[in-house]
Amino acid sequence: MSATTPSEPESKEARLRRYLRKKATDGELYFKSKFIADEVNLSPKEIGALMVNLSESAPDLEIEKWSYTSATTWRVQPA
Repeated sequence: MSATTPSEPESKEARLRRYLRKKATDGELYFKSKFIADEVNLSPKEIGALMVNLSESAPDLEIEKWSYTSATTWRVQPA
């Protein structure tokens, strides 16, 4: 019963992780949360909080804060 059924909504973290995996398949991905918010249907603030969690819980992705100019830029690549 622990498997996700089609009627269960995907968690915010799972949705963001899936998006990042897809976008980083060819190498590094750099982004600011505000520029992907609409694509993942999350607010920039939610993305920022989830990125911190994902940096610790997604062994298949390397995630780091890259720059702090006007908003955090994140660097993501496959592990």
